[in-house]
Amino acid sequence: METAVIVGCGRCGTKNRIPEKRQHEGPRCGRCGEVIDLAAQVVPIELGDQDLQSFLAGSRLPVMVDFYSPDCGPCRGLAPVIEAMTRRFFGKVVVAKLNTRLHPNSALRYGIRGVPTLLFFRHGQVLDQVVGAPPESLLAEKLGRLAAGVQSGR
Repeated sequence: METAVIVGCGRCGTKNRIPEKRQHEGPRCGRCGEVIDLAAQVVPIELGDQDLQSFLAGSRLPVMVDFYSPDCGPCRGLAPVIEAMTRRFFGKVVVAKLNTRLHPNSALRYGIRGVPTLLFFRHGQVLDQVVGAPPESLLAEKLGRLAAGVQSGR
């Protein structure tokens, strides 16, 4: 079952169910058609082996994927930073997460040897990566460059 957020429309008050994987597509109210502002409520998208490739190929925005494990201390420490960056770069970069314990095939495909590992994609191609839990300032810089279309070195 796909995860969704429930958001009230600012114009008519109608509650709208926005699928997590479509929150970055500029959703509109089902009743009045008003664009729904999700910037304060957006969350990282959970992806898996079955949908990672199609999501990356179909995203019009660049994507950062956090390859993590729920029992990893640095991953848990990085989670609030990832959530903050999701809100900060909403509409510019899609932030996604992939649990490597549940979805090992994607981790193998991208050569993930340790978590957390962050991969930065544009049009399905890896542009950059960070292994380990980076400082918030470094992550913000990398996401800013990704949003601006600037390719940084590995």
